[in-house]
Amino acid sequence: MLLSVLCHGPPATCPQIHLFDVDVPNGPVLMESRTTAPGDEAVVVDTPAGRLGLTTCYDLRFPELFAHLTWERGAQILAVPSAFTVITGAAHWEVLLRARAIECQSYVVAAAQAGRHNAKRESYGHAIIVDPWGTVVGRLADPRVTGIAVAEVDFALLARTRERMPCEAHRAKGWPAYAGKA
Repeated sequence: MLLSVLCHGPPATCPQIHLFDVDVPNGPVLMESRTTAPGDEAVVVDTPAGRLGLTTCYDLRFPELFAHLTWERGAQILAVPSAFTVITGAAHWEVLLRARAIECQSYVVAAAQAGRHNAKRESYGHAIIVDPWGTVVGRLADPRVTGIAVAEVDFALLARTRERMPCEAHRAKGWPAYAGKA
């Protein structure tokens, strides 16, 4: 099964739970709560490409959402359409995407807007696809232009990764030690 991500794709095609209300150091002040209501439900859908967990942009910084989508809702692929700022994108975009893929032992597909929106707002771009081991398996040759990155979803790799390092079982054993504790 092939996956693709589109640079310049729509940034908010699924319910974003966490809103980006941030004063970016040396960058813009962005207050999504002024124009956007947060999503109130974690969403997973069955697709021809596999079980897809839906997130949007700033949700990427909340690993517990990705863990929930994967371990409790069965996601095999995690979608992250985004419009990261240039500053936060350069510092955090790829490392956070790779971390979510590794933590969840899932594919992460990250469409990303790129370029200038207006005089005050520019998005980082860099659409990528990451496999369950954390390897970037798809990216645009030029991360700042419109294009499509393609990668194959290897469900055998996903299964091997989860079998060889059984994080789901280990998580279940460890959960009582910290779940619900203040």
